[in-house]
Amino acid sequence: MTTKHINGKKVFLTVLIHLFLMSLVLIILLPMCWLIMNSLKTNQEMFRDSIALPATPLFSNWVNAWNKGLYNYFLSSIITSAMSLCGILVFSSLLAYGLTRLNLPGSGLIFVIVLGGMALSEQVALVPLFKIIQAIGLYNTRWAVVLPYISFRIPFTMFLLRSYFLGIPRELEEAAILDGASRFQIFYKIIIPISKPVLASAAIVNLNFVWNEFLFANIFLENRKLMTIPLGLMTFQGDLKSDYVTMLAGILIASLPMIIMYLCMQKQFVRGLTSGAVKG
Repeated sequence: MTTKHINGKKVFLTVLIHLFLMSLVLIILLPMCWLIMNSLKTNQEMFRDSIALPATPLFSNWVNAWNKGLYNYFLSSIITSAMSLCGILVFSSLLAYGLTRLNLPGSGLIFVIVLGGMALSEQVALVPLFKIIQAIGLYNTRWAVVLPYISFRIPFTMFLLRSYFLGIPRELEEAAILDGASRFQIFYKIIIPISKPVLASAAIVNLNFVWNEFLFANIFLENRKLMTIPLGLMTFQGDLKSDYVTMLAGILIASLPMIIMYLCMQKQFVRGLTSGAVKG
């Protein structure tokens, strides 16, 4: 096969890959564009032609959605997500560090048991979890959703962090020990700063789960002041009755934090995932 044929084959494959990637981008962007367009219309315009541009963009729909109670759900989601994310990262990083550095007896078994939590479905655990939460008096409190979020996300996060920690040279810790540093000082002064990319990746993945989680919030929460955005939007639809464009505006506002966070942290997200994938 000549060099010309090889180069032509490479060009063809490159074009084919780019076309495939562009089609994926369109599949992702088209629903978002539809959502934005219809959130700026009247209900009559949306039902008449949902794929046409709005005659006059109505940004007041976004204001109406915010004023009709979305800000309460938004604030509740921020508080719940912050508490859950802190718990997930703290416990997972400590567990991953202990399993990779302390050489405790039975650490391999502990790793397998914790990792087995990834196979546990939230739906399967829902009934016993509901009874436990009721028995300890946490039903209809913020902890009723925060604690399950932390528990169900530790296995994956620990697995991701452990893979990254295994690639950190032990010589760094040995030098710190010679300087008189304790294990905890080594953890938060050496390991954590080095692991910022994978921590950013873990934060984005887990925040996406917590921010959009519906099942636990629907079962364990009744107080509207504690409802998160996915649950709030369900009641929002009932409150607004047939005002679909305002509901679409609420969905758009609810999705903005995750989009902005990913755009701001996409480099750390990709670097953290790829580093954790090839180490260990």
